[in-house]
Amino acid sequence: MHWYGVTKRAAWTHIDDVRQDFPHADAAGIFTVFNVSGNKYRLVTVIKYRWQVVYVRNVLTHAEYGKGKWRES
Repeated sequence: MHWYGVTKRAAWTHIDDVRQDFPHADAAGIFTVFNVSGNKYRLVTVIKYRWQVVYVRNVLTHAEYGKGKWRES
């Protein structure tokens, strides 16, 4: 809920803006990955800065994320 609340109010224009709110956010190609719930989960998103829209692609455990299958398809 914290991530959602911050993201809903954000006006990000670049990954550096995202990192001001979430210092551990990582750019991974076209995706932005957030560590959530005490680093137990990875929230994989696509951020369309121009339109101020965030699409959630996956919510994965740390182990699922590590396998890298989320990058496919």
